[in-house]
Amino acid sequence: MWTKTHSKVYQGIKKEDIWRIWADVNNWPKWDKELESCEMKGSFEERNQFILKPKGGPKVKITLSEVKPNEKFTDYCKFIGATMYDMHELEETSDGLRITNTIMVSGPLGFIWVYLVAKGVANSVPKQMDALVELARS
Repeated sequence: MWTKTHSKVYQGIKKEDIWRIWADVNNWPKWDKELESCEMKGSFEERNQFILKPKGGPKVKITLSEVKPNEKFTDYCKFIGATMYDMHELEETSDGLRITNTIMVSGPLGFIWVYLVAKGVANSVPKQMDALVELARS
């Protein structure tokens, strides 16, 4: 299994503000500049799905596998021979709010999807995280 984690502590931000933006999937392209569109018809809860379209890429069906409001959520998408998971966590610390994002790929053809998709997604996380916090502060 391939895994890459990025974590950063931000001061002066509330977990509820980050959560509100995360739960508003249809507006993710406002802070995630790698996305062309996101469409979720249901509510932000386990087993619900949404369609994400990265810029220059095909539409991808994403499923929410774990949702704990104001704490964490995990989503995943299935590829041929692999699954990519994206875990998002919030933790209040004495230094501020720690936001952690972990990308994981498992499956027999995972190495292909790491090369084609996961590395690029993981490399864009720091910029996306900063943009998310900037939006939450505005």
